Formats: sequence, C-alpha cells, structure tokens
Amino acid sequence: MKSLKKYSGGIILSLFEILVGVLLLIDAVSFTSGIIMALGAALAVYGLVCVIKYFRAEPLEASLGQLLLKGLVALIAGVFFLIRTEWLVSVFPVLTIIYGVAILFVGLGKIQKTVDMLRLKKNGWAVTAISALLSVAFGVIILAVPFETTEFLWKFTGIALIVEAVIDIAAVIASGMKKKAPAEEPKEDEKAKEE
Repeated sequence: MKSLKKYSGGIILSLFEILVGVLLLIDAVSFTSGIIMALGAALAVYGLVCVIKYFRAEPLEASLGQLLLKGLVALIAGVFFLIRTEWLVSVFPVLTIIYGVAILFVGLGKIQKTVDMLRLKKNGWAVTAISALLSVAFGVIILAVPFETTEFLWKFTGIALIVEAVIDIAAVIASGMKKKAPAEEPKEDEKAKEE
C-alpha cells in the first residue's frame, strides 16, 4: 500500500492521460476547442489579476515583481486564444508532433529504467520493457507516418495515450506488488530466529 501511495502522482497522471485519450477519441476537435478556450479564459483572468495587483502594490514593490508585464502578456495571450480558437485548432497537429517527440524521449527513458532494473536484478522489469517499447513505437509512428487526416492523427494519439497510461498503471502496480514480497520474507526469518 505504501508503494502505491508513493506512486500515486504517476497513477493520477496516467488516469488523466486516459481521460484525455478518451475525449480525443470521442470528439477531438470539440475537446481541443474547449481546452483552448478554457486556457484562454484562465490566462485572461490571470492577466487581469496581475494588472490589478500591480496597481494596488507599492510602486517599488510593483516594479520589482513585473506584474504589469506578466499581466499584459497573459491578458493578450488569453484574448488571442479566445478569438483565434479555430486557427489554434488547425495548428493542433503540430502539438501532436511535439507529443510524438516527447513520447519517444519518455520511451527512451523507460528503456534506461528497464536496463537498470535488469542489472540490479529487480522484479517487474518486463512490464516496464513493454511500456518502453510501446512508447518508442508510438513516438516513431506519430513522427514518421504521414496520416491522411488530422482527425485520424488525433484518434491515434488518443489510443496511444490510453494504451500507454494503462501499461504505466500496470507497471506501478506490478512494481508495488513485487516490492512487498521481499519485505515480508525477512520478517518471517526474524520470527524463526526468535523461536
């Protein structure tokens, strides 16, 4: 249980990836538009708050924090996201390519982790190896295969997110289970010594 708590952040991130993957499969364009509009609204509100804080603060303190600059940049970005949502959605495949690069690097990191687990003779390396190979494969496919439509690219990305997240959760659970067994064995040995 302690090991699952230790990895709860990774599990929550994986569950979030599953949610995003499912939403991309259901309606990628609407989901992306909603995210862009929500981000635009959040940036606009943050910008307004920064500008208000700037004018409420003492002049010296306000100049050091650069709140006016941060506020204006966030406000302009937020308004741009809100009024140019369709353009940003059309550019979204570029973000998918960035995701492909990121997933490829994550896969390479998982290969490193798999090899480390093998060299340290740790259990659970097989699930990590499967996750690593899938990450690398998905990354290469996203980067190398020219998809016919943007919608198909989004759907593939959604599937990749779901599959990778499920395997990552399985890897966390497998490593948590494997760690418990060796921890329990010494306790039994200690009881035998006491008798």
